Amino acid sequence: MTGKLVAFGLFGFPLIFGAALYYFQYYYYYDDVTDITSITVQERVIEVENYVGIDATSSNLKMRGCFLVSPADFQGLDMTDAATPLTPPPWFDCYNAERITLDLQAGAAVAYLAKMADKEGMDLMVAVYPDGRAFRWRQLNDTYQE
Repeated sequence: MTGKLVAFGLFGFPLIFGAALYYFQYYYYYDDVTDITSITVQERVIEVENYVGIDATSSNLKMRGCFLVSPADFQGLDMTDAATPLTPPPWFDCYNAERITLDLQAGAAVAYLAKMADKEGMDLMVAVYPDGRAFRWRQLNDTYQE
C-alpha cells in the first residue's frame, strides 16, 4: 500500500501541479474585454468597432486587443518602427503576434505609438492594416526598471 502512495506522490502530484500551473498561466488571470468603443492614439480619440480583447490585473503586459478602425483616422499621426507584438495565450486566436510582426516588417501594416509610458516603462502600441483591421498591445520600453 505504501508503494502505491509513493508512486502516486511521485507521478500524481507533479501532474496535478503542472495542470494547475498551466491553467493559472493561460486562463485564470485573463479578463475578457469587449466594451471598448474608442481608443486614444497620440492624443487623438479614434472610434473602434468589434473590439475583442484580454487584459489582466496581474500584469500590464497581458493586454491585447483586436478591432476595426478607419485607417484614415490615423493620417497625420507619427508612425513607429519600434513595435514588437507580444504573443498572447493560445486560445486568444484573433491576435497572431508572429503574423503582425511579419506584416509590420513587410509594410503590410503600420504601427503607431499610442501612448509612451510614464513611470511604468511600458508603451501602448497599435498596428493598423489598410483594410481597417487593427491590434493593440503593451510592450516594455528602454525606461523599464524592475
